[in-house]
Amino acid sequence: MKACEQCAADRVRIGENHTKMSKLSRAIGLIFIYLPIFTFPFIVLSAYWTYYSLILCGAKNVKKWGDYIPDRATHRYSLKNQITMDGSFKLSLAQSKLYWILNCTVYCPYSVALFEWHAYLVKVVENWWCPFTHGEKENYKNGSIDKSFWHIYPEDAAKLHPDDKCNPIFTDEHDKDLK
Repeated sequence: MKACEQCAADRVRIGENHTKMSKLSRAIGLIFIYLPIFTFPFIVLSAYWTYYSLILCGAKNVKKWGDYIPDRATHRYSLKNQITMDGSFKLSLAQSKLYWILNCTVYCPYSVALFEWHAYLVKVVENWWCPFTHGEKENYKNGSIDKSFWHIYPEDAAKLHPDDKCNPIFTDEHDKDLK
């Protein structure tokens, strides 16, 4: 399979099907998109608890939520030049500039940033407590650490599989003691 075909095969197919769905189906889908707002405070708490657990264990250089939020200056539209859609019914929110500004400069960037930050934090925790290689461990690279909990104690590090002793995701490449 060519690279272009593989890229197309990996894409979520939504645009070609959206207008084929009933208005009721799309309306319910829109409601489901915004219902997670009610879980937002719990996710924020969970992320901050994870962040502070790392800090209390001695972590330095841990990224913050703000590191994942895009700079406002990078957004293409402002309230002055925000485009809108015609909408599929008379009182559709898609016709409101304020809707698109709140959706595209607040809800989406902050929620995506929160989930990316939380995923990063969980990867750091995973790399700290569990330096055991598995099939998905390569996906944890953005949560790389200097040493895992196991690596700070030589007698425990000696028990690890050779691949786990020197994996750059959870061991500092400058740590020659483990090799």
